[in-house]
Amino acid sequence: MHAHSSTPSGPAPSSTAISPPRWLPWLIAAVPVVPFFYLVAFAALGSLRRLPLFARWILFYFAASQIVAALFTPNPLLSLSFAGIRTLEILAMIAAGVYLQDSRHLRPLLWGEVVIFLTAWGYSLYTQGMAGIMARLSHPYYYTVSLGLLAVIALWLIMFWRGGAIWWRVAAGLLAIATLLAAGSRGPTLALVVGSVAALLLARGRGIRRWVLIPLGVVAAAIFAVNTLKLKITPILRLLDDQTSGRNFVWDDAYAAWQTSPIGGVGAYQGGPYLTYLFKGGCQLNPILTANQIQCPEWLSSFSGMWLIAHNAWLQWLMETGVIGLSGLLLVYGYGLWAAAKSRDPLLIAALFGYTAMNFVDVVIAVPSPHFAELWWVTLGISVWRLEGATIRRKSPVEPRKAS
Repeated sequence: MHAHSSTPSGPAPSSTAISPPRWLPWLIAAVPVVPFFYLVAFAALGSLRRLPLFARWILFYFAASQIVAALFTPNPLLSLSFAGIRTLEILAMIAAGVYLQDSRHLRPLLWGEVVIFLTAWGYSLYTQGMAGIMARLSHPYYYTVSLGLLAVIALWLIMFWRGGAIWWRVAAGLLAIATLLAAGSRGPTLALVVGSVAALLLARGRGIRRWVLIPLGVVAAAIFAVNTLKLKITPILRLLDDQTSGRNFVWDDAYAAWQTSPIGGVGAYQGGPYLTYLFKGGCQLNPILTANQIQCPEWLSSFSGMWLIAHNAWLQWLMETGVIGLSGLLLVYGYGLWAAAKSRDPLLIAALFGYTAMNFVDVVIAVPSPHFAELWWVTLGISVWRLEGATIRRKSPVEPRKAS
């Protein structure tokens, strides 16, 4: 049955939330620690059929634009393989959001992220002592910027989680704020500000106004205290730095790479060698390998820079997929933002708008990642489901009340 049908033969989408299997919250909680668990989302691809025709056409155009763009790259066969895999994973994550239907099912992520925070603090202290903490927090498989973004996600989950004891909110919130400050990344801080303010302005619920300001106030107070007292806490001082940290050179490299193949780009995951400011050789596939300048095996050396990013999502997509692929991204991206705003759900709004702000200085929607990019596409799927479900309910005939 088409989702836009007004026949009352079946329940309208999102009229009732799903009752997930008992193992699903445990799986979601484990994803930050064991990222490949999110591959279970491929089993939900069939959920895309629940979306109305308009939403499916947008997703179809997005997917088609990625595949067609690959045909106009310098290496079409390799680009088709990479574009197909990446697009399929994105669609799987959107489908997972459609399956979940409600942002409340994402709450267990918080517990996995708390494990990552504790691991990062323990790893930094064990390998570098307090010097490592005072430099910047590190983790075996999350980059420092990623740790900051995880801390922001955790804060949103805490802020918008209704119910529950105050003690775990305070404990988890302080750990997340400490991790954000110790990571010393401006992109996640920007995401926290923009996402929280967007939720404050667009979401429903008076309680949001109280909770959303607390993390912002604590972070601002910490930065003010360190700056005023002239404390030599490098990660926090980095948050006051207004320099681009070389991003302007990376943006120039990405733009120059796009000019070599403007229609279809240079191909998904193939832009690393063009980013000459970042590409220094070695095996740039993992934080530990990069830090220790460990060389990749010969068979993997040609892909050693595949995780290098243009530090701007739009330039990244333009470089890799040209004008064709970027048009598909902009369409589905704009649709997702509109759907999140219409949902009035604070977590969806904070995530989609906060990530958008960070995407101007980093790339946090390109999959695969240790789960944060996948999370963005999942929230987009939930937002689209919420939007289309509301539309269908408005179009459905209202049943007459029974006489009492």
